[in-house]
Amino acid sequence: MATNREIKNELYEQVSRIARATASPKRLELLGLLCQAPKTVETLSQEAGISVKLASSHLQELKAARLVENERQGKNMIYGLSSPSVANYLVTLRELAEERLFELQDVVRQMGESAHEWKGSSKDELLSQASRGEVIVLDVRPSTEFETNHIPFARSMPLSEIKARLEELPKDKTIVAYCRGPYCLMSGDAVRLLRNLGYDAVVLRDGVVEWSRRAS
Repeated sequence: MATNREIKNELYEQVSRIARATASPKRLELLGLLCQAPKTVETLSQEAGISVKLASSHLQELKAARLVENERQGKNMIYGLSSPSVANYLVTLRELAEERLFELQDVVRQMGESAHEWKGSSKDELLSQASRGEVIVLDVRPSTEFETNHIPFARSMPLSEIKARLEELPKDKTIVAYCRGPYCLMSGDAVRLLRNLGYDAVVLRDGVVEWSRRAS
């Protein structure tokens, strides 16, 4: 029969599997990408800037810790989060890091200084304005991610399509652009592009995961 000490050791050993699986910048990034929508290994490797072989290896580590799951669809292997709680864990980890790490705070501060951010007082305010058509909420992620989940009243306009679809955007209303969350740079690129063309555009730092978490 196991002693109390042995039981406690085993408990912490099992919990540490999650910490070990996420103790990699690239694995954290892959989880962040999977928060947006299920994806193939090839898509994940491209978006994370790593080889397919390395992406597959990281995904196997995450799968072993039961943070992701996969299924075959035709010739493709599709990966997704194993539970919504994984997305919540990722946001909590990021928020803890921003609270405790001065170096990270500096980087986040620099990102904010280089971007025009939405300064509304609450998400209810933004939703209210968007529902009345007073502001345009723009989702600049790939359309497949928008179709999986998006902020209420948002319009899908991937970053790569903005220049070709400018006639859809009014210049007399504020455009609030968002992408995959605080560490995604697509919304910043979209806002700079639009402001250079004379639009009143600002960045919403939150993505769909952060939005859902704060709304719950």
